[in-house]
Amino acid sequence: MSVRMTALAALVAALPFAAQAQQATGMGNGGDADYMKAMQTMHEAMAAMKPTGDADKDFAAMMIPHHQGAVDMAKIELASGKNPALRKMAKAIIAAQERELAQMRAWQRRNGSRR
Repeated sequence: MSVRMTALAALVAALPFAAQAQQATGMGNGGDADYMKAMQTMHEAMAAMKPTGDADKDFAAMMIPHHQGAVDMAKIELASGKNPALRKMAKAIIAAQERELAQMRAWQRRNGSRR
């Protein structure tokens, strides 16, 4: 058997064990796709931001999707996570980030930002 065929056979034989490992670690239960979607949404919003040259306005415009991404990921932890310490941290992140989101949005309204 060639080296390629041996490697392919080993890979195929390992697939059931990889699936078991994903289930044991919580990967593959939908949470990983949810985290990736939250990160993609955050990155797209940040990439779409057109700099104004005003550091204050640009900071708020970039930080809002960044903080929203943290809130979204923390909510996924609350929906799927089991670890009490991480669930507690997720709750604290949501509270802090939502407070800061409100502050940045209020600043934007007061300062004529486009968002």
